[in-house]
Amino acid sequence: MSERAQYPSGVPCWVDTLQPNPEDASRFYAALFGWQIVGPGAMPGTPPGRYFVARLRGLDVAGIGSLPSQGPVFGAVWNTHVAVANADESCDRVTRAGGAVVVEPFDALPAGRMAVVRDSGGATFCLWEGRDRAGAQLVNEPAAWAMSALITHDPDGAKRFYGDVFGWRTDTFDAGTNEVTLWRLPGYVGGEPQQPVPRDVVGVMVSPDRAVLPATAPPHWSVDFWVDDVDSAAAKAVRLGGNIVAPPHDTPGFRQCVIADPQGALSSLSQLTMNR
Repeated sequence: MSERAQYPSGVPCWVDTLQPNPEDASRFYAALFGWQIVGPGAMPGTPPGRYFVARLRGLDVAGIGSLPSQGPVFGAVWNTHVAVANADESCDRVTRAGGAVVVEPFDALPAGRMAVVRDSGGATFCLWEGRDRAGAQLVNEPAAWAMSALITHDPDGAKRFYGDVFGWRTDTFDAGTNEVTLWRLPGYVGGEPQQPVPRDVVGVMVSPDRAVLPATAPPHWSVDFWVDDVDSAAAKAVRLGGNIVAPPHDTPGFRQCVIADPQGALSSLSQLTMNR
């Protein structure tokens, strides 16, 4: 397990889901993961609209907010935020690298400043310039966020884009049925000492078929949560009104599944099956 107080620039730092009905989503995830839900309005510096913060053991793990009335998002989604030193300057780097700014930088004071951007292949993510809130305070334990994965049809373009914007480098390996690429930020030390991948890994990149999604799935950043028992968690998600997109299956080191919550937001659940 990992408690985090800060995130260097270029490191994914927070995940949240925007939903048509964030109250219903909060009840679903509280029941699924045992999250304690705070808000809306009780947390200073949260984005506009109704926004809840989910906690484990009193530590922030994720956000659940309302969909904007106008904008590029028309359905429930999970979002990944990447820490940056300056959101405005990072937006300039995004556009120079072939991406686009979807929502211009805005303040969510005193927590920080953020923007929504799109990479060169069409996947949307957020930039987070943290002030009072750096990001998730707890990661890498059951019911907490573990990793985000870029699902893309253009891995070569993604390598150029994220290398230019964040300085990320890549390692690619054969995972049995397909290649998986690790995003690495040289000099960063994260994760856990016992983990099976280098500690400068900040994310993963896979094709839709490796993510057990339709080949036509649009580019996006997928969010993964650790659980103690994937099969039990998948069954519980269904009892709570969710759906199974990819049933529990074994991958090297993990047992995983993909679920959709009752409003359609996708996420993956992973159970570590190798000694750490």
